Amino acid sequence: METSSIPNSSSIVIDRTTIFSLLSVLLILVSAYLLSHRLLPSTTTTKSRLLFVWHAFDALIHFFLEGSFLYNCFFTYSTISHTSDYPHPASLPAVGSFLGYSDRSYGSAHGTNPFAKLWQEYAKADKRWGEADLTIISLELLTVFGAGPLAVWVCELLRRGKGEEARLWFWASVLATGELYGGEWFIDFIFAKVILIHRQGFMTFAPEWLSGSVNLDTSNAMYLYVYLVFFNMLWVVIPLWVLYEAYGNITLAFARASGAISPESKKKR
Repeated sequence: METSSIPNSSSIVIDRTTIFSLLSVLLILVSAYLLSHRLLPSTTTTKSRLLFVWHAFDALIHFFLEGSFLYNCFFTYSTISHTSDYPHPASLPAVGSFLGYSDRSYGSAHGTNPFAKLWQEYAKADKRWGEADLTIISLELLTVFGAGPLAVWVCELLRRGKGEEARLWFWASVLATGELYGGEWFIDFIFAKVILIHRQGFMTFAPEWLSGSVNLDTSNAMYLYVYLVFFNMLWVVIPLWVLYEAYGNITLAFARASGAISPESKKKR
């Protein structure tokens, strides 16, 4: 069991945890790029290399960062002191009796390991990532154990190269759709203006949106534009690009198969 005090998110503090969190993402990106040079031939097109780097980056994020989120949700907790009126709801954890333990509060906010600190940093922008939020946990289980391996499979198909185009674009489309669907949209009202932000798709953030985004801190530029917008818009723009490319390649393949165009014809974009 690991315990620590829950961080105060009322102010911006650029400390070692902040730097570690940002550098960890950069390290994963560099690792994905180096893997592309290790596993792909030098004749690989720029588009194929970009696809490989993205899916390798995606897989590493799912396994290491989001995997660490799940670890802390299931194994990191603080013991709750019962009040005299137990089991009055006010004495129970915010998410109820998680894993059957009504006297424990689970999540990264209660840990001291490096990845718990990383998620405590992100929780300054979205409090749910510091606790064992059931909606996010349910989707992260699918992400870590489903989307992660699928991203690895797409990388393998890219490594194999010619002859794997059909399977490549099918599975890349499945993964890209999942990334868009499984993430989050939220709307927050600031100075009578509506700000629309995406965070890994719709399903994760629909409950937050419907409840008025009470767990989000959009009061400062760093949390809003760096944590909530910049990083998370990657999982909107790039999956949409993958779907665009997949659509062009799939329609071209069907056109060739039907005889509408010659087999030698290339996609024109």
